[in-house]
Amino acid sequence: MSDRVYIFDTTLRDGEQSPGCSMTVPEKLRMARKLVELGVDVLEAGFPIASEGDFEAVEAVSREFPWAQVAALARSCTLDVERAAKSLEHARRPRIHTFIATSDIHLKYKLKKSQQQVLDEAVAAVELARRHVDDVEFSAEDGARTDAEYLEKISKAVVAAGARTVNIPDTVGYSTPKEYGVLIGRIARALGDCAVVSVHCHDDLGLAVANSLAALDAGARQIECTVNGIGERAGNCSLEEVVMILKTRTDVYPYHTGIHTEHLYSASQLLSSLITFGPQPNKSIVGRNAFAHEAGIHQDGYLKEKTTYEIIDPRTVGVPEGRLVLGKHSGRHALNQRATDLGFTLSKGELDDLYQRFTAVADHRKKGLMDEEIVALIHEGQRTQEAAAD
Repeated sequence: MSDRVYIFDTTLRDGEQSPGCSMTVPEKLRMARKLVELGVDVLEAGFPIASEGDFEAVEAVSREFPWAQVAALARSCTLDVERAAKSLEHARRPRIHTFIATSDIHLKYKLKKSQQQVLDEAVAAVELARRHVDDVEFSAEDGARTDAEYLEKISKAVVAAGARTVNIPDTVGYSTPKEYGVLIGRIARALGDCAVVSVHCHDDLGLAVANSLAALDAGARQIECTVNGIGERAGNCSLEEVVMILKTRTDVYPYHTGIHTEHLYSASQLLSSLITFGPQPNKSIVGRNAFAHEAGIHQDGYLKEKTTYEIIDPRTVGVPEGRLVLGKHSGRHALNQRATDLGFTLSKGELDDLYQRFTAVADHRKKGLMDEEIVALIHEGQRTQEAAAD
């Protein structure tokens, strides 16, 4: 089996559905340009039936980036599939992504349909989509909570109808890596080389990335994810996290993607500027503190050899360099390095004096000291020494 993993980005579709993440068509185009630059394999640009804006967004992305593989979402019904096909008319590599719920709880309470009815509608939607495009993906919504035998049956049926990709979402973030891996493994074995098995994991239990990785080991070769992990409720599998795990731990996960990782940070920053919030400061890979060090022991090790506390070269993801935060936990080594960076060469006595002044201020601060405040402390110490000499 190939070790190539395809990255299906749904920042502009599932990601945009989360509160505070709605984007206008021009904003989607700006983000799409960055996603293309990032190297995503499939760019899901919207849900055309949902609104005129979503239709226009898919159409605009298809026009603006004709070489990109653009996907449009559609429920498994004629109206949705036709609308998706219309929005993709200008795409050279269009994909219609059709879905229907398959779990017993969704069939009983949401759809009020039998398993056979859902299977028939899924097959009909795939067949219709194939009359418009060559590339069709089918998603079994709430697949992780679907009866495994039925899931295998419907997966085989949609592939026979023309689907090239079968996506098994953990729509509500309920699954765990072990059980999800077993389920994905069953579908991957059932489909063999007839279709790519895809996964779309939500983070309700904080396991979206872990479940996606377990799926890779079980035979999945497409991961659906978003920048900054945005998405419904707790969000989706984080694109930057799963990509950098594969890049950093090839000894454990022998797979590769086509992502140009040096654009990860700028993609995160752009998205944050377009929506109403950014990632939390301690967010892996792209958070403000992801490459920041404040504890004195950490800073000392980092200054001697960066790999003591940084497992990823920040430049790999587009961050210029790691950052030493000078606060009450910092040590002399980091403080001396900052003083040097600011143009001061301190003797041991001067450093000791500065350190005492620094910690006295830092102990009463919730946040670290700015460079200009450190310079002021150095000058204060110099004035004190001059006065003592007189």
